[in-house]
Amino acid sequence: MNFYTRKWIKPEDLNPNGTLFGGTLLRWIDEEAVIYAIVQLGNPFVVTKYISEINFVSSAKQGDIIEMGIEAVTFGTTSLTMRCEVRNKITRKTILSIDKLVFVNLDEDGNPTPHNKTEITYAYIGIEKTNK
Repeated sequence: MNFYTRKWIKPEDLNPNGTLFGGTLLRWIDEEAVIYAIVQLGNPFVVTKYISEINFVSSAKQGDIIEMGIEAVTFGTTSLTMRCEVRNKITRKTILSIDKLVFVNLDEDGNPTPHNKTEITYAYIGIEKTNK
């Protein structure tokens, strides 16, 4: 799993207990995952279909730096399933894990459409590189 996105926990990210608000973290994860899906599927018309059980393992507090990891698990005909882990950048302690985030590839009319992808690819200026 690659950890590309990092967030610095600021006062506006906290709940009344002084720890990271779960809703804020879930918003960040959904945004990170949909960007990953858009890049992998090569289509800006991608929506969140399903998020499995969310396991809040530990908390983060103001000043902590967290990092989000996303990994493609399965390519369906019109979908992409990923998993996610969020951890403390310094201690590497897991903050949250999600086993399944499913995103669906859509056409311009909002209908599910095949994406014809079967493995992770990285697009570089119009050239696709396959990660095997």
